[in-house]
Amino acid sequence: MEEQKKLYIGNLSYDTNEGDLRGFIEEKGVTPSEIRIISDKYTGRSKGFGFVEFETEEQAQAAIDALNEQEFAGRKLTVNKAKKMQPRKDNFGGGRDSGYRNNRY
Repeated sequence: MEEQKKLYIGNLSYDTNEGDLRGFIEEKGVTPSEIRIISDKYTGRSKGFGFVEFETEEQAQAAIDALNEQEFAGRKLTVNKAKKMQPRKDNFGGGRDSGYRNNRY
């Protein structure tokens, strides 16, 4: 199962780049196959979390054990198995006129 080899890493510093994170993970004795830090599509700034993928489930579990709640760049990391993304509901509401789109008054 692919999700078991993919980890969520949260509470990253906004200045963290993929190279820095790879170095930190490899210092702990595990080698990731892929790292992706999520950034805002409009500003390009990091959102403070990312995903790391490993070759085997055993490597992924070793990474959780080695990295969860460890301090990196002044912040305590949250590391756990990534969950499948849930489909989003279409959110057309919000704001003052919510529910009144076809009514002028």
